[in-house]
Amino acid sequence: MSGILRRPYALTTVGAWSSVFLAAFESLAVTTIMPAVTADLDGRELYALAFSSALAAGVVGMVAFGSWSDRRGPAVPLLVAILIFSAGLVLAGTATSMPVFVAGRLLQGLGGGGETVALYVLVAAVYPADLHIKIFSAFATAWVVPSMVGPFVAGLVADAFSWHWVFLGVLALVAAATALMLPALRGRDHPGAGEPLPGDLRRIAQAAVVAISAVVLSSLGDVDPARAWLLAPVALAVIAVALRRLVPPGTYRLRPGLPAAVAVCGTAGGVFIGTEVYLPLLLHDRYGLPTWLSGITLTAGALAWALGSAVQARLGDRADPGVWLRVGATLLTGGAAVELGTAWLRLHPAVAAAGWFAAGAGMGTLYPLISTLVLAYSAPGTEGFNTAAKSITDAVGGSGSLAVAGLLFGMAPFLGPFTFTTLLGVVTVLIAARVAPRRARDASVVRTGQPA
Repeated sequence: MSGILRRPYALTTVGAWSSVFLAAFESLAVTTIMPAVTADLDGRELYALAFSSALAAGVVGMVAFGSWSDRRGPAVPLLVAILIFSAGLVLAGTATSMPVFVAGRLLQGLGGGGETVALYVLVAAVYPADLHIKIFSAFATAWVVPSMVGPFVAGLVADAFSWHWVFLGVLALVAAATALMLPALRGRDHPGAGEPLPGDLRRIAQAAVVAISAVVLSSLGDVDPARAWLLAPVALAVIAVALRRLVPPGTYRLRPGLPAAVAVCGTAGGVFIGTEVYLPLLLHDRYGLPTWLSGITLTAGALAWALGSAVQARLGDRADPGVWLRVGATLLTGGAAVELGTAWLRLHPAVAAAGWFAAGAGMGTLYPLISTLVLAYSAPGTEGFNTAAKSITDAVGGSGSLAVAGLLFGMAPFLGPFTFTTLLGVVTVLIAARVAPRRARDASVVRTGQPA
């Protein structure tokens, strides 16, 4: 971490890390306070929409701001994204009706998605290639920490003051984080970039189709199983067609290099989310563990994620990405397989906790490396498009995995979802082997986008 905290990167690092942390905190805090929000605003019928609207808007924001950042540079897009996110905080925090609250969540998703991509483009512009693994490891930690403290802090604020302050209280912190990044944003723009190109507008429309289809997938758990089995393939097919132009050429063929890096992000996210959702339910239903004890198992995975990211940051550019990607994918797949074995053989709950620790370590190893390689493989002016593709694939992979796992749970509780995620993990290991050359320490070689 020392490299990204020395001059001239310290302020940018703290500001960017804080921005990622606050966005992650908000997405997790909403889960905790939503029962209070819907009760206060008499809007239980819009409960699911408050989540899905942010998800859908985030996908659109990633594409729109990714294209804008490639044309204009990261400064103005990042500031606009933060402004939209802040407007969403104000709207949600002052909402007196559920539709207004949902509109605020939509703005938060749009701004948060745009902010994520613009920050990646800023990293490419500000930090040298040998520090990318360190800053992305820090970003990974910024996502993990809120999973441990976010729900508790949000509940505390809501009980002590009001749920409104879970949103409004973050505004000052967002402003402070933005101020820290302002020096790094100066001179990063290209004012003569012009209006959006027709291709950009088509991609935004396709992103909207992907987003809506992903929302449909994520809501199939509330649909009659027979109907869900009919809707799921249709939604997946629509996503596959619309997503094709939102990812680098060759992604569907798993071409080595950038395409495989984008693809593995989606499969890895699918393994983790598809398993994580059913693990607490397994521990509660099969073993009778209280909710708080099941939660400790998930916290163990979050801590392992942070540990894996810290190891990558420590290794820096000394890490062989080809080797460590396979290690991370293997740990993740092994963790999913342990949960399958636990459900099948009724092993001790401690075994499930150990398996989830391994899965978390695998994700912490994988994600910083994937982000680093996506930037390394990106030609100048394509960083926004490629990082947006990575983030969209991650979101779609999670939604698709949840939909399939939910359908399988109805047929074979626990064994169905865990078998699916274990097999998806095997696919992840195979794709991971195609992402990077076995010895890829020369950043100038990786920058060409062609495996050595």
